[in-house]
Amino acid sequence: MRVVVAGAGLAGLAAGRSLVDAGHDVVLFDKGRSPGGRLATRRIGSATLDHGAQFFTIRSDRFAGVVAPHLESGLVYEWSRGFVDGGDGYPRYAVRGGMNAFAKTLAAGLDVRTSTLVFAIRPAAVASSHRWDVALDDGTTVAADALVVTCPLPQSYSLLVSAEIELPAQLIRMEYDRTVALLVILDGPSAVGEPGGLQHPTETLSFVSDNRRKGISAVDALTIHANADWSEAHWGDDHSALEASLRVEAAPFIGSAAVTAAQIKKWRFATPRTPSPDPCWIAPADAGPLALAGDAFAGPKIEGAVLSGLSAADALLA
Repeated sequence: MRVVVAGAGLAGLAAGRSLVDAGHDVVLFDKGRSPGGRLATRRIGSATLDHGAQFFTIRSDRFAGVVAPHLESGLVYEWSRGFVDGGDGYPRYAVRGGMNAFAKTLAAGLDVRTSTLVFAIRPAAVASSHRWDVALDDGTTVAADALVVTCPLPQSYSLLVSAEIELPAQLIRMEYDRTVALLVILDGPSAVGEPGGLQHPTETLSFVSDNRRKGISAVDALTIHANADWSEAHWGDDHSALEASLRVEAAPFIGSAAVTAAQIKKWRFATPRTPSPDPCWIAPADAGPLALAGDAFAGPKIEGAVLSGLSAADALLA
């Protein structure tokens, strides 16, 4: 099959890898500059900061199999066993050089085309040799026998309108929490102790990560995530106002160090509020081979996104 995957986040990469390994011709399109979605790493001067997902856990044998070679190579390492005093005994994993390095490793050898937006999906002409026409934002069209769509569901829904496919109501109504992140570079150590992470340290913040103590940054740098309620309430604020507010909130964790640089990052579709219990969604057989996957299905975690992508590939290969 010629398969088009819309979205090169973890679900898309997992689906693409599985389909390529099965011998199919696969191309992935992503509007971002790099594959990985929320496995996002930013470099500011000498600092390296994870500004999306901060770590992941392993809870299933299938995901453990995906991660095992990267643990063996040293790319993936155990960061901590919890962010409370004494920990909770359960491993949290991070990635050498930042979380995006894991996505780039999964993308190696795949035909991933970034900075390319899938604009519409349409059924091909009846007499055509393929099932789908995938329209891109540069005006070109790519033919496909099968599709995997891994965008956030509001974006997937807009694509499927032109595909003449009706989604279940619970997927159409899926809502997402937002996250505002502040990235700060410091001239000295922060006040965040070992292991370098704090979950829900205040009523406003959901996570604070010291990227140097985490082991990915050569200089002191913090990632500060506001929680969903604060992010929703302040989403429309300009970046200078967001930075000022979050620097006040994060002052106890910045400590006596001076901020030498700062950036705001917004995640519009950060976390699905009520993920589907199903690992993916498969279009009716008469519609043509098409699967939806992503963290809206198997749970809003890195493992869930990977398992959802693998399940979508399984369905197309069945």
